[in-house]
Amino acid sequence: MSTHISVPPQLLLERILTLEIVRVTERAAVSAARLRGHGNEKAADQAAVDAMRRELNKLPIEGTVVIGEGERDEAPMLFIGEKVGINAGPQVDIAVDPLEGTTLCAKNMPGAIATMAMADAGTLLHAPDVYMQKIAVGPGYAKGVVELDASPADNVRRLAKAKGVDASAITVLVLDRPRHSDIINGVRGTGAAVRLITDGDVAGVIHCADPDNTGVDMYIGTGGAPEGVLAAVALRCIGGQMQCRLILDTEEKRERARKMGVTDPRMIYGIEDLAKGDCLFAATGVTTGSLLSGVKFRKDVIETETVVMRSVTGTVRYIKAEHRQLDKFHLD
Repeated sequence: MSTHISVPPQLLLERILTLEIVRVTERAAVSAARLRGHGNEKAADQAAVDAMRRELNKLPIEGTVVIGEGERDEAPMLFIGEKVGINAGPQVDIAVDPLEGTTLCAKNMPGAIATMAMADAGTLLHAPDVYMQKIAVGPGYAKGVVELDASPADNVRRLAKAKGVDASAITVLVLDRPRHSDIINGVRGTGAAVRLITDGDVAGVIHCADPDNTGVDMYIGTGGAPEGVLAAVALRCIGGQMQCRLILDTEEKRERARKMGVTDPRMIYGIEDLAKGDCLFAATGVTTGSLLSGVKFRKDVIETETVVMRSVTGTVRYIKAEHRQLDKFHLD
């Protein structure tokens, strides 16, 4: 005789964290990795999207995509408002970037990842696909150690003081874009170092969460708002800080934001404004970077590396997996 034991939603989330959520980003990463170096960004993104959608629709959740694929590059989308899961289990918000770093993947350059976040329903900011100003640091500092409206130089000095080091010991990660020239000059003017990346806004923010291993103390710059929400979930899991502001510089953007519940276009969002409650985050490497190893195709095995995090417990797990049922992956 079997006895049915009901599982509280929070324990189900834990099970998703340790089992199912990993499979979602693994499958997306493997599918994208098959197109590394082929020079076709949209095809790689489409492969990741299709694989991620299939895996999400197997999960025991009632999920709603609140952060979907960006429209700016006409990418194939897991669209905002799309329902995923088997329509049974906890109600959750889903944020996805099935292939962050489409250019990196297409050119087989370091740092492309497949990533997603999950949180209690109604707890993730519904961010329109616009640009967002961001500043982020990792754990271990007093609240407000850096501020979005302070100058880059002031933020470097404040962080250096809090860390007990000279400004020259600080490294700031910045997306290599012409719009960031003042930030780069301001940081270097203090004697601090700048590390430039060509793509990868989510991974960029996450780097400052573990400065001992990445060598990155702070992230500053303007990038996509959806990527900002994804990064905020990861930082919440390990106790980092982040401040952001949406760039709503046209009436069309302000109207889109209003429809998504944004009432103050100049609001500075703290990390808990972006992601509240119990949050989960997962990312699998597509191409090898400083954060994760990329997918490796062996003769009889596919190898992946994934990082999974949970805010309630502060747990961070790195999962290196060997997949031997290759026929399933070839269906992606």
